[in-house]
Amino acid sequence: MKQTNVEKSSFFTLKTLKDLFFLTIAGIVNAFGVTLFLAPVKLYDSGISGTAILLSQITPEFMTLSVFLIILNVPLLLYGLKRQGKTFTVYAVYTVTIYSVMAWIITDVLPIDVSIASPLAGSDLLLCALFGGLISGTGSGLAIRFGGAMDGIEVMAVIFAKKLGITVGTFVMIYNVILYITCGIVIKSWILPLYSIITYCAALKTVDFIVEGFDRAKAATIITSEPDAVCSAISEKFECGMTVIEATGYYSGKPKTMVYVVINRYQVGTLRSIVHDNDKTAYISITEVADVFSSKMTKKA
Repeated sequence: MKQTNVEKSSFFTLKTLKDLFFLTIAGIVNAFGVTLFLAPVKLYDSGISGTAILLSQITPEFMTLSVFLIILNVPLLLYGLKRQGKTFTVYAVYTVTIYSVMAWIITDVLPIDVSIASPLAGSDLLLCALFGGLISGTGSGLAIRFGGAMDGIEVMAVIFAKKLGITVGTFVMIYNVILYITCGIVIKSWILPLYSIITYCAALKTVDFIVEGFDRAKAATIITSEPDAVCSAISEKFECGMTVIEATGYYSGKPKTMVYVVINRYQVGTLRSIVHDNDKTAYISITEVADVFSSKMTKKA
């Protein structure tokens, strides 16, 4: 028994180190995309990152992009602690910190001139928009894939989108539309905000490619022999409803229970761990859900 506990502890440590390694890469990649392609030509990233770029342009010099990334993101991520869990929040804050520190290193420490134009794409707005979006999208996608997040707006979307009757992607899109309109009004030009929409689209498609779905919830179908333990653990962790259907194994002929539950993409890894902690032989199938309609939210489905 002691050996099993040691193995679990070792596995958890290795997994955490792996996650932190890729979250570090995610933060560095995102910083490269924003500081080398977007910010130099005054293009705007999406979400809090784009908001931070705008604020850094209209405030005193000491209020840099890095400062605003921390000031705006961390409170939102901490606000989502109860809903998203401690691990996710720590991972997200860590990723944003890496992003912020790396952005500071690129703009203020390394001998790279990013004050006038992109050191790689010059002043070509289309190239900057496309490559900035692709690179920052890669960073965001890696962050999500390894249990964190690059932007506090996504966390707010997960918390409030369902209450507003819209999808997570729609919530983020509405925020970005408002952001780009605000940018156009503040700088008194629509050219840069329009190019920034290209950045947003490129980043969105890149995130889609990396994490397999940006705007979709996840439906989990669980076949288990321990339905009470599994359902109780899921309900306690996610506070969500489930549908339970009695079934029979084709080859074994033994009674089984099928549990159907809809979760968000940040909860897939946690769900898998919860189910297998309570039933090591459970079968789990995850599919994407475009829309979820319910006339009444209850604890039990």
